Amino acid sequence: MRLILLGPPGAGKGTQAEKIVAEHRIVPLSTGDMLRAAAAAGTPVGKRAKPIMDRGELVSDDIVIDIIRERLGKPDTGNGFILDGFPRTVAQAEALDKLLATLKIPLDAIIELVVDDEVLLDRVKTRIKENPGSVRADDNPETLKKRLEVYHKQTAPVADYYRQKGRLETVDGMASKDQVAAAIARTLKAKSKPERVR
Repeated sequence: MRLILLGPPGAGKGTQAEKIVAEHRIVPLSTGDMLRAAAAAGTPVGKRAKPIMDRGELVSDDIVIDIIRERLGKPDTGNGFILDGFPRTVAQAEALDKLLATLKIPLDAIIELVVDDEVLLDRVKTRIKENPGSVRADDNPETLKKRLEVYHKQTAPVADYYRQKGRLETVDGMASKDQVAAAIARTLKAKSKPERVR
């Protein structure tokens, strides 16, 4: 199972990705996690990315694509993977299409979690209130508002890009976590059937 999970920051992509990974025994490819790990380790790409991430802005396409290309070359992605947080721009989506075509790796599904901005802001406020000691420096309402502005300008068009190609599935991300997981599971089950027929 190879899929992309789209949605605004705070939509619950990470939570849902964990469930999908456990159920399908695939590798989670979270560009956010990979970038944060690189920043924490002080690698060259991490040093380039850290100040940009701390401002709540998106890192450049070349940085993210370099990380994805390298990661897809590792053998543990052979059973499948889920891309969480990538692609974030139409240019990245186009680059990913080219990369996957070159590697002969077809995607099984592209799913977008749809959530209203106000719900996302309420969620981050709740996270801060419930876990003040474990919240990231960039996880606050002001930064989230900036990230949402960037998302609507740069990342939301990615969903349109896949929608125009007839490849996008949408899920109501404002439902409960279990309901969202069930909706995703139904979508993946439907998407996997044609693969078995072939």
